[in-house]
Amino acid sequence: MRALIAEDDYETGQYLRTSFAAEGIDSDLVEDGRSAVSRGLNETYDILILDRMLQGLDGLAALRALRAAHVKTPAILLTAMGSVDDRVAGLRAGADDYIVKPFAFVELMARIDTILRRPGSSNGSTELMVGEIRLNLVARTALRSGCTIDLQNREFLLLKHFMERPGRVQTRTILLEAVWGLRFDPKTSVVETHMSRLRNKIDKPFDRPHLVTLPGVGYVFQP
Repeated sequence: MRALIAEDDYETGQYLRTSFAAEGIDSDLVEDGRSAVSRGLNETYDILILDRMLQGLDGLAALRALRAAHVKTPAILLTAMGSVDDRVAGLRAGADDYIVKPFAFVELMARIDTILRRPGSSNGSTELMVGEIRLNLVARTALRSGCTIDLQNREFLLLKHFMERPGRVQTRTILLEAVWGLRFDPKTSVVETHMSRLRNKIDKPFDRPHLVTLPGVGYVFQP
């Protein structure tokens, strides 16, 4: 699962990113409404988490703009404005839910799970199927040829990243930023170690590989 967080309070934004990462959820963080609209229009997300009081363009206006552009990604508004009129305004702007600050992350996750279980609620399927592998993005489970694959959080995120880009070469730099959120090379073998573990789980027990290494270039997921 991939989330877009629009939050201009630094501590709240970092708390959400860290908490999502602990759940194995990839997330992007922006601090203003215009950036939220740009990301929402040009990237694919499973859930939008929008603060209402954003700089430049507030959360309601940002959400209205996305809905006007036919972006159907489920959205939750997070705000300190908790009156009935505020909640009604948020729902009428196109929000799927409205949570008043302060909030408990466990409740936010429960609300997200509820929204994503609704038929047709996501802008993309809650499941990826490429080649012989089936990935459930909500339950975070993986199957190959009907056999369950036990994946750790980072392995799941790696596999999801590859399955969303079949046939496209992924370099070490791309993987570090997309899966670990690192914009620099830590000079460790973290990518190679996780790729080895992932390959042992999804390819080694089967007849033909999906993950292929291109020496000196990167990796590619071949359907």
